[in-house]
Amino acid sequence: MATVVLGAQWGDEGKGKITDVLSEGIQLCCRAQGGHNAGHTIVKNGKTFDVHILPSGVLTDGCVNLIGTGCVVYIPQLFKEIATVEKNGIDTKDRVLVSDRCHVDLDLHTKVDGLEEVELGKGNIGTTGKGIGPTYSTKATRSGIHVADIFNKQLFDTRLRNMAAGFKKRYGDLLQYDADEEIKRFDEYRETLKPYVVNQVPLIESAVKGNVRMLVEGANALMLDIDNGTYPYVTSSNTGLGGVFTGLHLNPRKIKETIGVVKAYTTRVGSGPFPSEQINEIGEKLQQVGKEFGVTTGRKRRCGWLDLVVVKFSNSINWYDAINLTKLDILDDFDEVKVATEYTYEGSRLASFPANLDVLEKMEVKYETLPGWKSKTVGLTKYEDLPENARKYIEYIEKFVGVRVKYIGTGPARESMIVR
Repeated sequence: MATVVLGAQWGDEGKGKITDVLSEGIQLCCRAQGGHNAGHTIVKNGKTFDVHILPSGVLTDGCVNLIGTGCVVYIPQLFKEIATVEKNGIDTKDRVLVSDRCHVDLDLHTKVDGLEEVELGKGNIGTTGKGIGPTYSTKATRSGIHVADIFNKQLFDTRLRNMAAGFKKRYGDLLQYDADEEIKRFDEYRETLKPYVVNQVPLIESAVKGNVRMLVEGANALMLDIDNGTYPYVTSSNTGLGGVFTGLHLNPRKIKETIGVVKAYTTRVGSGPFPSEQINEIGEKLQQVGKEFGVTTGRKRRCGWLDLVVVKFSNSINWYDAINLTKLDILDDFDEVKVATEYTYEGSRLASFPANLDVLEKMEVKYETLPGWKSKTVGLTKYEDLPENARKYIEYIEKFVGVRVKYIGTGPARESMIVR
């Protein structure tokens, strides 16, 4: 049976920590989509680890980690992360696997990513610049490269040259790229990569039939989903529950629990709609106290109050069994806390989160104000030890969304978690 962990907002909710906590006793930890644009921070034994393409289960002894078919893989980043965790005494031998059907994120894609953002000007998406969008684009136009293709040098070289020629026609001299240099690098990667690559289909089938305990780690979050997010200010993959099934070939009837990870306030990196954003001292305080800087880019995150319209919309798509509320402790010093509960447009209440960007820009947000608790929750591990107003805040969220808050993060440490 599998437990699925998914981001319920715009990412950076703290999925890595709950994934690490739940990975104890897990035999197989999987990523289903995304690439090294994701960034998960995990504090373990006093050390802080940032992983971008490796599943967080790599830090758990005996847990096998699979980068699934729906992912795109930048090979140098994969090697870099493996080297980093091994340097810290974590053995990855036979514990890191890459589906041979993953698409390869090339340096060519990274260069094109930068050119696309420049071309968009003030309307840029605010991507991580990691080549993720262009890699998924070449996948969709059937001009991309599978991981399996790397091991057929003639095929790989031909496909890469054809891809480069196509982009050269599009961008001309603006694209400064040497295909021969990248081909030489892959000549060096080929043998090192080979032991990690597997056919995912029989692996997952065997795991399901053998009742292997599985954990699926979502990357990014629902509001960045290519179909359901704030398009076009989204990532290029399906970040919701649907992406788990297409990216891992997992049996839908073998899902034990789907956990939505919700930050106790809201953040977003990059451009795009953010209804509850606070461009004021509240936003600044959340950013500073919460240390809100992107793990992948280092960019300052935009901050605002918890938007329950977003969380409820997310639940309508992902159907969470439980919520992991993270970073509750960041709100400890607020006199009052607000939650967004309703959107109105031209005098009418909106039934759900709208797709129309013009409506998102012009609509009004209604807030409910709740009393703060003005006392420390850092490190608490029992629900009854939380201040009364903190408990009321959690219970308000539960009632509004209709999903139980089962896990509550009370600090960055692995042990700072309440389980109800």
